[in-house]
Amino acid sequence: MNKSNIVNEDRLSGPELETALAERLRELLGKVAWLSGWKVERNPASYDRGFDLLATLPLPNKVEAELWVECKAEPRPSRFPSVAVTNEFKPEGGRRARVPVLAAPYISPRMAEICWSHNWSWFDLAGNCRLSVPGAFYLEASGNEPVHGRPAPSANLSSAESARILRVILTPDNIGMKWTQRDIQRHCAPAVSLGLVNKVVRYLREQAFFEEIEDEGLRLRDPLGLLKAWCEAYRFDRHWRRTYFTLLQGRKLQELLAQLESVTGGHAAYAVFSAAGFQAPHVRQAKTWLYLGSNYEHEIGKLPDVKEVDTGENLVVYFPEDDGVFYGQEGDHHGRLPSTNPIQTYLDLFHCGGRGQEAAEALLEQKLKPLWKAHGLISEKP
Repeated sequence: MNKSNIVNEDRLSGPELETALAERLRELLGKVAWLSGWKVERNPASYDRGFDLLATLPLPNKVEAELWVECKAEPRPSRFPSVAVTNEFKPEGGRRARVPVLAAPYISPRMAEICWSHNWSWFDLAGNCRLSVPGAFYLEASGNEPVHGRPAPSANLSSAESARILRVILTPDNIGMKWTQRDIQRHCAPAVSLGLVNKVVRYLREQAFFEEIEDEGLRLRDPLGLLKAWCEAYRFDRHWRRTYFTLLQGRKLQELLAQLESVTGGHAAYAVFSAAGFQAPHVRQAKTWLYLGSNYEHEIGKLPDVKEVDTGENLVVYFPEDDGVFYGQEGDHHGRLPSTNPIQTYLDLFHCGGRGQEAAEALLEQKLKPLWKAHGLISEKP
């Protein structure tokens, strides 16, 4: 299909959008070589089902599939469409299988995830799609550039200030809490403005990460989805890295590094693989990894038996872009430094290279998912 025939620089809406999406659906169905005799039409007047397009697909074994397509100019996860789709047996025998489908000029990864979690298929004007007719065919395509510019997100999750808000919401000690925006602001360290909290919370509600509970404030709805979205935006490379060598190991090294706790006032913590070693026990790594507040770089040089090196290091220290990484630390503080909270540990592992993503997955499975499951925040669906 020549996109220029149906798409111009203006955003489509109403009948024009439906026409363009119907044409794109015809092209997608045409890629299923064995499928024949199908048709795509606007919702006939006899159907009062709240959808816009109907695709009828004759299938083997007297089965007829119907795609009930709802067209949206700018779909939002917080306003996921509701179409009552029920399968039925046809009077002449056989079965009519109905599949709900969301169609739009652009389907974001988050919107695609929401569709999947609700057992909806989807496609967009660029030809990206995930069309599934159980027992018949599965069609998936991705990577096509949007035919319209992607809507700009209303909040920047990659900024240090937004990260402080996300840590408060996702940190394990706060899971299950009901929030007001002022509550979130009070927890943020370092402090952020109430205006930024409002902006980020509004975005999280639009993306269905947060939900509003009548007369009870706000509550986290999808921690796994939010963590993944933040992970995509997270910039680990903004932290300044220095490397050291020491002959000390095990308990002796822990006791030496523990001295940084009183000196820095909470601005020193095990990080990355070392934090994961305490939080997901089978994660092991030969080096020791720390976060140290940028104002305390000189304190490393005061420690005996620790020397800065360019190669052969076994102690890696990150001086963070923002002190928010120290929020919600974990540890008993008896003879060793605390660890970054598991959310921070996951983000750093995922982006540190090496076997970091493998370790991040172990932390997710051993520590975070069981916690979210216990609070009813993730489903059994894999």
